[in-house]
Amino acid sequence: MNLASLIAFLEAFAPPALAESWDNVGLLVGDRARDVARVMTCLTVTGGTAREALDERADVIVTHHPLPFRPLKRLTADTYEGRLLLELIHGGVAIFSPHTAFDSAVGGINRQLAEGLGLIDARPLLPHDDGTGNAGGGRHGTLPAVQTLAELADQVKRFLKIERLQIVGAADMSLQRVAVACGAAGEFLDPAIAAGCQALVTGETRFHTCLAAEAAEVGLVLAGHYASERFAVETLATTIGKQFPTLHVWASRRETDPLAWR
Repeated sequence: MNLASLIAFLEAFAPPALAESWDNVGLLVGDRARDVARVMTCLTVTGGTAREALDERADVIVTHHPLPFRPLKRLTADTYEGRLLLELIHGGVAIFSPHTAFDSAVGGINRQLAEGLGLIDARPLLPHDDGTGNAGGGRHGTLPAVQTLAELADQVKRFLKIERLQIVGAADMSLQRVAVACGAAGEFLDPAIAAGCQALVTGETRFHTCLAAEAAEVGLVLAGHYASERFAVETLATTIGKQFPTLHVWASRRETDPLAWR
């Protein structure tokens, strides 16, 4: 099959119209007419994931975070980003990124987060108005029963398979209405409050957003940027593999969180 067929599927799954205006989604490197057989998904193109793609003869990297992200005036080996791009281009590896379109898609990362935490009747915090159904930024819904913030934090750890996270708010505060927003999503605090949520689960946010949540008596669960999104590139690999059984698809096996607790 050619790359265009894979792109058509990915853009139907995570329509580019859902992406934020500042984002850079879609095919970023490569030739749509080229045949593909091996696809690797990852959260971010780094030296490690790029080397894995080259070592494993990937034809395409489907990366959550775009590379390049900002417009380039020149493409040289003088920069880290330039070196990565030149190595992948030389190796014949295409790059596709769904990024914020994947965050907000009907079956995207925030939908998966909401389902993983068992939220009932989850719907977008910021609905999208392009006619794509239950799509939009973030999600909010109701837990099956009242929980404490500490219990919600434990549930997040179990779902994301992490040992530690951060919380803002009293561990014993009661809550039932919860919002989720993957990645660095402190801007969803106000919409979460407006939706009547008592807690927001996200990856990371600014210190002053933590203070704002504390003042509003809304709990925060900060799972880490990596953990809040990496699980979804693993499910995306499975989804692509089911759609195209002839492809060899895998989620990067070398990718790790650059942040560590000591």
